[in-house]
Amino acid sequence: MTTSYFPFSAIVGQDEMKQAILCAAVDARIGGVLVFGDRGTGKSTAVRALAALLPKMKAVVGCRYACDPADTSSSCDQCPTLKGGKPKTHLVPVPVVDLPLGATEDRVVGALDLEKALTAGVKAFEPGLLARAHRGFLYIDEVNLLEDHLVDLLIDVAASGENVVEREGLSVRHPARFVLVGSGNPEEGELRPQLLDRFGLAVEVRTPQDIASRVEVVRRRDDFERGAADFHARWQKEDDKVRARIVAARKRLPDIQVPDSALERAAQLCMGLGTDGLRGELTLIRAARALAALDGAPAVGDSQIHRVAKPALRHRLRRDPLDDTDASARVERVCTELFGA
Repeated sequence: MTTSYFPFSAIVGQDEMKQAILCAAVDARIGGVLVFGDRGTGKSTAVRALAALLPKMKAVVGCRYACDPADTSSSCDQCPTLKGGKPKTHLVPVPVVDLPLGATEDRVVGALDLEKALTAGVKAFEPGLLARAHRGFLYIDEVNLLEDHLVDLLIDVAASGENVVEREGLSVRHPARFVLVGSGNPEEGELRPQLLDRFGLAVEVRTPQDIASRVEVVRRRDDFERGAADFHARWQKEDDKVRARIVAARKRLPDIQVPDSALERAAQLCMGLGTDGLRGELTLIRAARALAALDGAPAVGDSQIHRVAKPALRHRLRRDPLDDTDASARVERVCTELFGA
């Protein structure tokens, strides 16, 4: 077991961020998580801890995209051959792939395999970061500084769930369904609205303002740096509980009921906030269903809708020049009107 990551359960506070990440791990259809906030508040730490927390997934042996043997709708062009008869499967870690800010487009989408082209004289495709992230997580640190051409590319792939590469005589199409996770500091620039809208949940993280929390953060980080193996051993049981909670929630998810009253609550909330389109309601319901599965509840209720309202809607609000209240406070104000204090 690697001990290079900080245990997820050992992260102090930042409950909204951890809740959003767990919801996205339960239901990828939520659409990813954007984490904005102060430097040094555990944004990258939480995302990297997620990689070790997730249970392994079943994949087709020999498939370079790690396709799901039970899902024929997202197979690559290799899988019909590999799945002939009963496909061989194995368990592989859920990928959490970093997309560096300076990455070239070829590295992201894939390109011609020059080694095979030069040595064997054949045109072969070398998969990129999008292929590696299929069925996993694509993480972009400082996402608000990402170059525009990569932003456009991600928007297209995130919408279609497929990566299409046509260059240098190659024509390749492969599945690329992943949970997009971005982090950044709002002081360094805003995110383009087109990409912002693609994130299902947006959470804010802040530097702890009480002495006890700050002391505990420093103590745990210092303990980790002085002895990562021992620190992991102390937190292993808690991480195992979170992993078991994710597995159980995924199994419960298809059976979670969404009553008409919950749908009406979501619509009332979005209308009260004046959100554009219906993506807000869809995300709100998906996130509330995932949270109900994590809670072990049989159906979505006011509690789940209230708890996911801010991350699901704060980044979808139009700016009101006559109201300088921040987005989180506006969402909470409408929630209080609907659900009570």
